[in-house]
Amino acid sequence: MASAISSKSHILLFASLVTLSLVCVSALRAQETAPLPDHVIEKFGKPPAVPEGPLSKELQSAVEAVFIDSVTQSSWEEDQMIALDKIAESKDPRIVWLISDLMRFIPRGELNAILAGAASKLLNIESPNVNHWGVVTDHLIAWDIPAPPDYLRAKRTIFTGFVPGWDKIFAEGDIDWRHVSWGGVLIDGRKYDTTDEPCNCIPAADNPDVSSAEDATWLKDEDIVFGIAVNGEYRAYPRRIMEVREMVNDTLGGRHLGIPYCTLCGAAQAYFTDQLPEGIERPILRTSGLLIRSNKVMFDVNTYSVFDTFLGKAVTGPLAEKKLQLKQASVVTTDWGTWKKAHPETTVLVEALALGRDFDFRNNRDADGPIFPVGDVDPRLPVHEDIIGVITASGKPVAFQRSKAFVALKKGDVIAYENVRLVLDAGGIRAVDADGSDLGSHQAFWFAWSQFHPHTALWPG
Repeated sequence: MASAISSKSHILLFASLVTLSLVCVSALRAQETAPLPDHVIEKFGKPPAVPEGPLSKELQSAVEAVFIDSVTQSSWEEDQMIALDKIAESKDPRIVWLISDLMRFIPRGELNAILAGAASKLLNIESPNVNHWGVVTDHLIAWDIPAPPDYLRAKRTIFTGFVPGWDKIFAEGDIDWRHVSWGGVLIDGRKYDTTDEPCNCIPAADNPDVSSAEDATWLKDEDIVFGIAVNGEYRAYPRRIMEVREMVNDTLGGRHLGIPYCTLCGAAQAYFTDQLPEGIERPILRTSGLLIRSNKVMFDVNTYSVFDTFLGKAVTGPLAEKKLQLKQASVVTTDWGTWKKAHPETTVLVEALALGRDFDFRNNRDADGPIFPVGDVDPRLPVHEDIIGVITASGKPVAFQRSKAFVALKKGDVIAYENVRLVLDAGGIRAVDADGSDLGSHQAFWFAWSQFHPHTALWPG
């Protein structure tokens, strides 16, 4: 009798533990599938149901036919049409990521419309009349639709099938490959800056020639420059040049720098590329021709390690394996007249580096908002509002609305957040520590900062 009671107790205890486990699992799943923010539902509607697990053999064969065979064979036949119909009927919106990838390289025409129709059916949205790829991809990002199984292999096939040179770029790592798209240019795989070498890429400048402020007669006082100070040396990087180059590898104040400029994000940044852990050579940064949520994807041409441009962190390749995190120097966005008045000893990049071009992407191409898909944007500020972004000593990202901060600082107000203090510098703004030391801040569009720092604090709150 005692034995029977004991067995019954064990059974009840086991049942209780199972119930508790199921509750915990359900709670974890609830956290993983937390409701989307109201502003996402309002703009994009409710997402479709998403299945879990592997694809059926039939569906996997259809995926191979559409996204592997069509690219490797450079043809689109009746077999692909039949396979695409099967995919459209599958009710598996995960596969739309691959449809989106393929659509990016087929921007117009009947096939693009057919692909858009299949994507729209799987997502349960109206088929877009224009910008098929952009509308579909915005929904995927906003709803955070998972990628299909074996996604990277298929994506690599699509991308390298259309643009050679990316085979080393598409590697496993700490990067969300769903959000990576083509920016419309080829990879800058040149080992050194030889600007007379045609590359159909965005050509980085290495060790650029500079002049004194007095000799830079080609610059107007109102021209925008990105100012950097290192160890008492000052240099101006004119936006006109940076919109052509988008990447400079330079030396200033005895320190090596990698300076990416993302025209789409309105963000010039400066990373120290020296004083690195033992065994790591100075990375030589290049533009890959790829974007991630409208932010340029940069890489080291020596190791083909990809970096998160906004965070300065290696995310694939040998440098990611060594957990390389670059430290940031402040970049002050201002006008040339104010910068050279505040720092008359400054040097400035020479006009020849603009390669005869004179772009103004911010006020023309990008004036109406992001031109590539970004999905949902934190609604606390307009997408193209300028912010000054910095990371606090506790690791908290914080963004300061530039327009309001500038007015407050001109009035003499103190702007502080944790250890961060904002100061005016040559017509721009930078962040310093409580002791006045530089904290590596930069200006950017709100949509970009908030995407890469989704839990950022915002001043004024």
